[in-house]
Amino acid sequence: MAELQTNPIKLYYWPTPNGWKISIMLEECGLPYEVIPVNIAKGDQFKPEFLAISPNNKIPAIIDPQGPDEAPISVFESGAILQYLGRKTGLFYPSTERGRVEVDQWLFWQMAGLGPMAGQTHHFRIYAPEKLPYAIDRYTNETHRLYGVMNKRLADRDYLAGDYSIADIACLGWAKLWERQGQNIEEFPNLKAWLARMLARPAVKRGLSVNAEDRNKTDLATDRDAQKVLFGQRAR
Repeated sequence: MAELQTNPIKLYYWPTPNGWKISIMLEECGLPYEVIPVNIAKGDQFKPEFLAISPNNKIPAIIDPQGPDEAPISVFESGAILQYLGRKTGLFYPSTERGRVEVDQWLFWQMAGLGPMAGQTHHFRIYAPEKLPYAIDRYTNETHRLYGVMNKRLADRDYLAGDYSIADIACLGWAKLWERQGQNIEEFPNLKAWLARMLARPAVKRGLSVNAEDRNKTDLATDRDAQKVLFGQRAR
């Protein structure tokens, strides 16, 4: 169905692990899209026009002008967007119930586990103004456990749910930042091989490169004003 998309999907985006999920998926599906930057370090996520489509003030979000019945639709939450695009195109998301359950359980595993735990690891290891050993150990160790879960899962298959799917796309952005999470990828050889397979995909490379320069515009480790916006959850 990708070839039928004549009006670009609007992607509200910043180059983060959650943002990468959708830029990669759009590239994989060959869907035309327009990037609308949402600078989360400056509080763009609190603007009324963004909150109208993403009430949780988080990126990413999309507006598809050719939604169901050719009527526009907006979608927030990266997992929901991946499922929507998978259903829309018939790509990277099985059409059978059994197949979707296999993918969904790993997609939800990422949304509820890998993403939040790795995100907290980033926060306490890199961004927190006060280094709290208990918090650092707690989240670093939990991320290590989750990497072990992935490594075991990938022992006898190339991708998390069998065929390449939105579950793999969801996990990539977090797993590729293993160094920032205090992990040693050599402890997880199956995960390391999966990362190499993922990062070799041309669409993944293109998705990760979208507005890549924006990632270095703010040093969140030292910019206290940006930290107040991101971690205090209030706009400037």
